[in-house]
Amino acid sequence: QVLLVESGGGLVQPGGSLRLSCAASGSGSIFSIYIMRWYRQAPGKQRELVAAITSGGSTSYIDSVKGRFTISRDNAKKMVYLQMNSLKPEDTAVYYCNAVAGSLEHWGQGTLVTVSS
Repeated sequence: QVLLVESGGGLVQPGGSLRLSCAASGSGSIFSIYIMRWYRQAPGKQRELVAAITSGGSTSYIDSVKGRFTISRDNAKKMVYLQMNSLKPEDTAVYYCNAVAGSLEHWGQGTLVTVSS
């Protein structure tokens, strides 16, 4: 079992920055084999995939965050990060960390990001 714990959410003004962190722990499979993803779910909307990073470090993003968000990982520390810059009110959501490797999938509990003046 792999436990994922997100942190770093909070209230930020439009144009500001936040860095989300996701810490993995447990006796499950080796962290480095997992594709790590950040999802978000805004009030009244479906959960959407925001960014992903493979075990080899390849990254992908939804169009609305390209150039503003950066996903990264530290396999030695079993951490994944989401650096969010130039935040907009529409980025307001609960952000979830996700780990997937074949049939294995794990979710964190989420961290709330609110972008408001």
